Amino acid sequence: MAAKTKTPTKKKEPKHPDRDEFDLEEITNTLIEVMDGNQIKIFTIYKRDDQLTGTVTKMDANTKLIHIKDKYMNIHKVHFLDILKISDIDY
Repeated sequence: MAAKTKTPTKKKEPKHPDRDEFDLEEITNTLIEVMDGNQIKIFTIYKRDDQLTGTVTKMDANTKLIHIKDKYMNIHKVHFLDILKISDIDY
């Protein structure tokens, strides 16, 4: 009986980036402020080349999706853990 050789497994890229509890709490607080104040912000999102500019219209606790409306009135549903940074708009 021939011995099976293990094939090297590819290291899977994580679905969401790893961050500590402090970072997640800070993002949560910023999202709440942005939604309550109807503010336009720039969102840096994991695995997305371009940044998303818009306002937070809804935060769904069940699906952990953040609904962001851009200037063209399109709604982008972004997973909470994929939001890397929220910044102000520079005019």
